Amino acid sequence: MLRDANPRELDQIVVENVLAFDEGFWVRLAARIDLCKSDDDKAWFSQLDFFFKDYEELAENVMNIVDRLVHKTDEKIEQSTDVLKAIISPVMHEGENATWPPRDPEALKLMEKEISNREKEGQLDEGFLSEVNAQLRQAKQDGDKPGLQAMLQKVLQLFASNFLQKRSYAYKGGEVIVPESFLESVIKAPENEWNKLLLDGLTVGKGNVSPEEFYAVIKKRIERVLIRTEGGSYQQRILVEYLKEIQARAEEVVKVLQGPTI
Repeated sequence: MLRDANPRELDQIVVENVLAFDEGFWVRLAARIDLCKSDDDKAWFSQLDFFFKDYEELAENVMNIVDRLVHKTDEKIEQSTDVLKAIISPVMHEGENATWPPRDPEALKLMEKEISNREKEGQLDEGFLSEVNAQLRQAKQDGDKPGLQAMLQKVLQLFASNFLQKRSYAYKGGEVIVPESFLESVIKAPENEWNKLLLDGLTVGKGNVSPEEFYAVIKKRIERVLIRTEGGSYQQRILVEYLKEIQARAEEVVKVLQGPTI
């Protein structure tokens, strides 16, 4: 397959196997490279000299593609890191450990604005989300950076909120769908305001949306996310987790207001 591929096809085959981590592909390639570099083997198969030249050139081409891919990946990681630094810069202070919540209430608004601007520029892609998740995972493993962990989680929350606000399902046929409208008000709100919104909006509190109606529109929104996003992507996972966080908070509020069941 590799020998018969043209340059464009060769690039695609190598990239697909790198991304899929096809162990067999790399074992076969390593075997070809070792075979081509062995003087003893070349002498043994001297009558097939054209064979070695062909594979030697092929192996070199493949490794050049891998080198370019690695270089491109390194560049992308650096770009994603720079974007993340810009987003959290309003709450970071030089020479200090990350703290949360920020001392300046305006800092969170600046983070939200930066995320909105970066999203419009197309910079909050899978590479960016992968970088945030990697740093969040490292912060959890370290266990001694709760401020950084909370900050990175907030970045993901703000990303999800900003993304989910782009499409509204609160109106149909000129009429307001109250449960959908209520869900969208929670999606837009800062996480520390969810409790009050839920108390004011659900029927167990002061509102007119039943918990069952609220859970139903959350389920429907999750289904829409699953349909409209790439399966297994960071984007899909983060959006679904955000909606599930809202439902979990609603369930907590309902449980407290209804009291223990007998």
